Amino acid sequence: MKKYGKRLCLGIGLLLLVMGMTAFAAEGTILNGVKIGGIDVSGMTRTEAVKALEDYEKRLGEQTVSLEIGEEIVEADLSDFGVSFANTDMIDEALSIGRTGNIVKRYKDQKDLQHNGKEFALSWEADEALVRSYVQENCTKFDREAKNASLSRSDGEFHFVAGTQGLVLDVDGSVRSIMDYLENHWSEETSNKIVLPTKITEPEGSAEELAHVKDLLGTFSTKFTSSNANRIKNVNSAAGYIDGTVMYPGDEFSTHDVIAPFTEERGYAEAGNYVNGEVVDGMGGGVCQVSTTLYNAVLRAELEVTQRAPHSMTVSYVKLSEDAAIAGTYKDFRFKNSLDYPIYIEGYTTSDKKVVFSIYGKETRPANRSISFESVQLSESGSNTVLVADAGQPIGYKAATGGSKGYTAELYKIVTVDGVQTERTRVNKSTYQGGKRTVVYGVAGDPALSENLCAAIALQDEALADANIAAAAAAAAPPPEEAPVE
Repeated sequence: MKKYGKRLCLGIGLLLLVMGMTAFAAEGTILNGVKIGGIDVSGMTRTEAVKALEDYEKRLGEQTVSLEIGEEIVEADLSDFGVSFANTDMIDEALSIGRTGNIVKRYKDQKDLQHNGKEFALSWEADEALVRSYVQENCTKFDREAKNASLSRSDGEFHFVAGTQGLVLDVDGSVRSIMDYLENHWSEETSNKIVLPTKITEPEGSAEELAHVKDLLGTFSTKFTSSNANRIKNVNSAAGYIDGTVMYPGDEFSTHDVIAPFTEERGYAEAGNYVNGEVVDGMGGGVCQVSTTLYNAVLRAELEVTQRAPHSMTVSYVKLSEDAAIAGTYKDFRFKNSLDYPIYIEGYTTSDKKVVFSIYGKETRPANRSISFESVQLSESGSNTVLVADAGQPIGYKAATGGSKGYTAELYKIVTVDGVQTERTRVNKSTYQGGKRTVVYGVAGDPALSENLCAAIALQDEALADANIAAAAAAAAPPPEEAPVE
């Protein structure tokens, strides 16, 4: 009976102590001495605690983390990564501490709070989609291709130019690194820095390798003496973009990719080029003379041509089948360095309006061997004639403009050794359409004659149109005078 009474008194005492301790915190609030992630939430309701953590999250989003990309540093706000606290259940645990369990547990928990307090750790999470988007938009811009060792040429001498390393960001690895750091290692008390993974690419070439470039392998030039100022500008610009190119064994060269885009900012202007059998102005008109000249230098250096197309109509600056057109990406002049050593391409224009390309490398061909090229015409066709009626001119008026013949031709490479031909191989076969010829007829005059002439024009029959003009001229001629009777 005495033991029972002692236990009862002890229980009542504990209850009174607990009741006294909780009197400082209203029911439904967090007891004093509780923190969540460093935020004191004592006396807060669940709603108030959530609001306090959300405010903390907002302040946290304004803090930065440093992203190291090679030698570059990017300062990112945590809000860019959608950082937020992940374990909202901590609030419920904070509310329950000292309020759940039997009297003894609650008493013990509250005594611990009174003396030591209690801090719950927050777990943070980032939005992987936002992290990836940020990395792709703000970090990959520091990617750079390795710049191979190269050469410059001045006063007939070559000079070595060292290459530089390339750097490529590992996007997937960077996303993983950022996510892991933010969710497991980030702290307000430390200087937060994340080294993003990158791949270093080494440049190709060395001074020893490029020292082999000293022999002239092939050269060619064409004239543009009849060109206007805009076309001259285009030829100069395109040749300049190609000049100084170094190609290592196996490299492929695209003329279009190097000289395009054809804009004013890149030094191009409106000049004539071929469109649908006519000469019309377009940006970069005339660059085909540059690709054609380069094509012939490449042939003489005996490099591998991988893509070449003729012009739609003939050009005046080379023979048939010696041209190489450039038109968008569907007509490009491409070739490979199919040699065992690097090559250097020199391109320039001269004061007497020539464009010149020379290809240098290591000469390995026998000294008694030489090559030449022969253009062979296979067939010829007439121009495409179009008849046009002009109601502003009288019947009898005829004016013809434009027009050129069409051809089919082949180009042959001829190899001689000690002056004796050993090889004759076809390089290409080219077809050129005839240039558009426009014939304008005047149709103003006698209605019947005009109707007949218009009918001939509608049939695109030049002989019949000419016959109608002759008939109209005969009808309009005065009758011959009769000889006097003696």
